[in-house]
Amino acid sequence: MFSFFSSLTGSTKLTREALAPVMAKMRLHLIEKNVAQNIAEKLCESVEEQLVGTEKSSFSSIATVVRQAISDALTRILTPKRQVNILRDVREAQRQQRPYVITFCGVNGVGKSTNLSKIAFWLLSNNMRVLIAACDTFRSGAVEQLKTHCTKLRNMLQQDDQQAPIVSIFDQGYGKDDAGVAALAISLAKTEGYDVVLVDTAGRMQDNEPLMRSLTKLIKHNKPDLVLFVGEALVGNEAVDQLTKFNKALQDFSESSQPRTLDGIVLSKFDTVDDKVGSAISMTYITGQPIVFVGTGQDYYDLKTLNVESVVQALLK
Repeated sequence: MFSFFSSLTGSTKLTREALAPVMAKMRLHLIEKNVAQNIAEKLCESVEEQLVGTEKSSFSSIATVVRQAISDALTRILTPKRQVNILRDVREAQRQQRPYVITFCGVNGVGKSTNLSKIAFWLLSNNMRVLIAACDTFRSGAVEQLKTHCTKLRNMLQQDDQQAPIVSIFDQGYGKDDAGVAALAISLAKTEGYDVVLVDTAGRMQDNEPLMRSLTKLIKHNKPDLVLFVGEALVGNEAVDQLTKFNKALQDFSESSQPRTLDGIVLSKFDTVDDKVGSAISMTYITGQPIVFVGTGQDYYDLKTLNVESVVQALLK
């Protein structure tokens, strides 16, 4: 995309007029890569302000300077100050003789249960005992879906029926209070020595007040160690709306001076977007929270940590 800028050699001092055509092209490029429009605009405005008046001893083109500045800005966004180290935190919970609790939330149809099961497989592979709490008590088939995942995980890891189960599901069927189901699961996990409780919740649209109140209640009452938002890599502007409203609902409905909001993001279907990876930028920019995992396929082992360098390269490609 930068080839047509090659003739725009810069003077020693960058001006707003000289930067304008390059920044306009960069803004459109980021939007085409699925970065939410308002975030692409804010990012480019910030970089432009940073560069205006900057003196350079030499550079090949203004585009080269802009590209590097945008690359640095994208890298900073994708590496928030707060990092999540689940294995370390699980071991700390073990020392406290309690289970580590992760709650999964998100809108409908983004693959919450599938990604929860992938994280369960990852934990099991690290010798953790896992209890899955079936707290989606609304959607028909949700409990059965988790039971199927649980059976497949045991089969993959060749669980002996005579051994204490390394992965189990706790459910109370349908129509029950999801916060209460989560509390019972956490209590059982502590009694039976599970290392981690993975709390599956019902998918809900960000504007559905009753369901957002229900999620807030579950989080407030059970105090999970980690609240993960599962979002699709396919969405652009919609990701901003989802995350903004999820966080706002968790704040508004908690009735607490220190409301609990989202701690991190699982980006699903990351393998389906080629180089249009802009949703990663949109989600971390809005929340200031890290992308903990990306889902990269249909199998349980198709779960990776975010490679920041490769995402930045894809965005600037």
